Amino acid sequence: MKSGSMQKTGDAAIRGRGAAGNPGNRFEELRLELEREDFEDEKPSIPTRFFKDKSRSIIAYNESPDVGFNASVNPYRGCEHGCIYCYARPSHEYLGFSSGLDFESRILIKENAPELLEEELSSPHWKPQTIALSGNTDCYQPAERRLKITRHCLEVLARFRNPVGIITKNFLVTRDIEVLKELSLHRAATVFLSITTLDDDLRRKMEPRTSSPARRLEAVERLSAAGIPTGVLVAPVIAAINDHEIPRILKAAKEAGARFAGYTVLRLPFSVKALFEEWLETHFPERKEKVLGRLRELRNGGLNDPRFGSRMKGEGIFADEIRDLFSVSSRKFDFDGHAPELSTRAFRRPPGPQLALFETEEP
Repeated sequence: MKSGSMQKTGDAAIRGRGAAGNPGNRFEELRLELEREDFEDEKPSIPTRFFKDKSRSIIAYNESPDVGFNASVNPYRGCEHGCIYCYARPSHEYLGFSSGLDFESRILIKENAPELLEEELSSPHWKPQTIALSGNTDCYQPAERRLKITRHCLEVLARFRNPVGIITKNFLVTRDIEVLKELSLHRAATVFLSITTLDDDLRRKMEPRTSSPARRLEAVERLSAAGIPTGVLVAPVIAAINDHEIPRILKAAKEAGARFAGYTVLRLPFSVKALFEEWLETHFPERKEKVLGRLRELRNGGLNDPRFGSRMKGEGIFADEIRDLFSVSSRKFDFDGHAPELSTRAFRRPPGPQLALFETEEP
């Protein structure tokens, strides 16, 4: 047993996974380090295991000035998409897992999320406000196709006419167009498709189980055609990896029907630093020092800067260059700017079954 060691599967990338191993959990003093011979292959197929989450509440709150919402719902903990840069990875450590392969292959599911959501929205203490889906991990990750937890949460939100904002990398969001369309009639829905690159080879390396860029653009097109306010997030922007793609992404998104756009700059909290450095060494060894050097320029000399106001956009000359490139491209392709403000005016608390029975009873 070793303290803070790194469980690895070899230097090679693992098919269908973003991380190449499990870094030590910063909350665990001891862990088992597996040697290479413990694996039958240098590229083992890592199966996904699902666990039931026993949360007793579903709406989480934050006070961050950097995000456009105060309340969020996350039907899943961990994410099969496997995005190597994901800022949510360290949250898995609170569960006793690693932020590496565990984050991608040990998924907690909140089966009772729709019931909890209905209970909380029904409470007289609930102040109607926009709820973000995917505030932490993607609500349309692969398991959602079968489990439909996000779908049922949306159906609850539609009954209450409570506004919702969705961020996803998955074409699966188009499955729920009818529910989102119903909400949008009350100015109560927006969707952001996160498009990091148009290069599908880079996407496979960086976001291995997400929808392809073409499918995400198709999702933008379908949602927009249905009248659902849809935008695109270029997120994260990684200097010397995808920053040059900003104009092309915005052009393609506009042609698909996106109305608004935003971006964030790469941030690497806690153990994500080591995971990302290892990923660079595996896939872009010749660019590793350049990428990390640019990131330090953006992050006040470090690889992460958690300060509000800086963590999403960065600081310094390279941050200014990214901002200017995004601004010029947004104007060139005629984006509206920020997403439309959602409305709570149509919010209602549907009557319960017994109350509805009395209301329809003849006098």
